[in-house]
Amino acid sequence: MKCPVCGEIEDKVIDSRLAKDNTAIRRRRQCLNCMKRFTTYERIEEVVPFVIKKDGRREAFDRRKIIEGMVRACEKRPISMEQIETVADSIEQDLLERSEKEIHISYIGERVMEALKKMDEVAYVRFASVYRSFRDIEEFVNEIKELYELKESKEQQPDHGQPDEPQLP
Repeated sequence: MKCPVCGEIEDKVIDSRLAKDNTAIRRRRQCLNCMKRFTTYERIEEVVPFVIKKDGRREAFDRRKIIEGMVRACEKRPISMEQIETVADSIEQDLLERSEKEIHISYIGERVMEALKKMDEVAYVRFASVYRSFRDIEEFVNEIKELYELKESKEQQPDHGQPDEPQLP
């Protein structure tokens, strides 16, 4: 590790312990040249996949974009930031566990829409209208009809007295 004071690369580790968030190791070091002490943090480097955009461009996955899109869709809706963060965490974890180095944006968009459909129908329609780039009002109306038919079919299913299972995003 290069000393921030003199630039020397020879040092010794004086102390190592977990950082406060338990996601890194904090190391106190002492430069063997100038004897100044400094702190470094060691973290696991997670390799995030690249996202293939609709136009073919590729860019590194950025969970903030999921959160920003969901925040816009959920504006003035009874959806907490904690719920949005949980969905973003779930999608990010899924992408990190997959072996693919590139993920098409449609996979991510569909995952967001699935979660929003379970959380709030208005937010779902808002997100879908932007994500699917509805060209006219007919496409918008058809999406709402499908959502309404799905809701009606769920309401008509008999309840067998079983408690509802919690829905995960």
